[in-house]
Amino acid sequence: MINRRKFIGTTLAAAAAAQARPIFAAETRGVQGANDRIRVGLIGCGTRGGQVSTDWIKHKDTMFVAACDVAKDRLEKMSASIGTTQGNKVDTYEDYRKILERKDIDAVLIATPDHWHSPMTIEAIAAGKDVYCEKPVSNEIEPAVKMMEAVKKSNRIVQIGTQQRSWHHFQEAAKLFHDGYVGTSVNHCQMCPPGGGGGGGQRGAQQGSGAQPIPEGFNWEMFQGPAKRKPFEPGRRNWRGWYDYGGGNLTDWGVHLTDVMNWFMKTDGKAPLLTSASAQYVRIPRNPERVPDTYAVTWQYENFVATLSNAMIPGIQDPRDLYGNFFFGDKGVLLVNRIGYEVKPYISTPPRTAAPNPNAPPPVPPIEAKKFKDPSGMSEIADSSFGSATHRHVRNFLDCVKSRQQPVCHIEIGFYSTLPTLLAIVSVKEGRTVKWDGKSAKTT
Repeated sequence: MINRRKFIGTTLAAAAAAQARPIFAAETRGVQGANDRIRVGLIGCGTRGGQVSTDWIKHKDTMFVAACDVAKDRLEKMSASIGTTQGNKVDTYEDYRKILERKDIDAVLIATPDHWHSPMTIEAIAAGKDVYCEKPVSNEIEPAVKMMEAVKKSNRIVQIGTQQRSWHHFQEAAKLFHDGYVGTSVNHCQMCPPGGGGGGGQRGAQQGSGAQPIPEGFNWEMFQGPAKRKPFEPGRRNWRGWYDYGGGNLTDWGVHLTDVMNWFMKTDGKAPLLTSASAQYVRIPRNPERVPDTYAVTWQYENFVATLSNAMIPGIQDPRDLYGNFFFGDKGVLLVNRIGYEVKPYISTPPRTAAPNPNAPPPVPPIEAKKFKDPSGMSEIADSSFGSATHRHVRNFLDCVKSRQQPVCHIEIGFYSTLPTLLAIVSVKEGRTVKWDGKSAKTT
């Protein structure tokens, strides 16, 4: 059993050290040569850790040398799989700090539950490691702020895993949008996740209640980490739907959608002026420790309004055709998602009773409808003609580790893509509209 007082104290000490001073050049590995392999430690061997590491090891200038997880069976399976693919032994640890202590590890991939993202990143950069961290940056605002401040004071490379920024057709749609194809005045951004979504980990609500024995080979104390101590129950391992560890579908998918919104609307680095959210437990039991499964959020920005709701109209060719980001311009509407993108023009017709005006300027011709469907779709098939977005997102990170340039989704972008969803969580909990004062959320 981990000594919780010592465990929390070590974490806080590392956080304080990272924020007190920058990481000096003497502590870095430096710019690598073309033949060097970037040595990586994997922290978190769950579903997303497996997906990212599978794409990661396709790059020949990097290799995993260690892996860590709180579940022994999952750790052994993942490390064996990676080791077989790479042709080397992957060392295993239950405690992630053993990876951070190793001087031969250059970078870490953090694919843990959300509540661990901030403290692990802060400790990793204090140990001189570059970091690829899955999104969102945190499940709460205060750790997210500490994470951004610590990274900005260091000289570490930190990439947040919002991989749609590295996706071919998202980039194509962004150029179309920025060139003004749907108009120069976009007043509304509407977003919804695929399949409607919900509280996240809904099955976990049905996996028993009350304290149960901790399974053998599972470190419940380490799993909880910086979160409040709770008795073990199986449903908590399906962590996304619990406030202690995640933010449900609202943050899990919401951050991808708000990230695309910020990218297209050029609001990277900006926070919403107002955040209002309503939520309800409809298809899962009411539980104040769990994120509601049904929600609607509204954000007010300087020049537009944005909404996020998990009410989705099914498509025709694919049930997920109509999920994603809708941008309402003065010439038409752009929808972009992992399946592709589509532009629907507005058709302007004069009123039937209006008399022709010979002095009126000629009408502006309507824009043409456009539609693109990615042949690899949402699956991100790495061997397709378009390639995997995650594969390319990792490539960008590895290139930046070598060049020391900022990656495509550096910490500030990741923070301000996460922030709207965390403000929405506060609004749901408080039942009030929320303002951001630069450090924390204030209810109105």
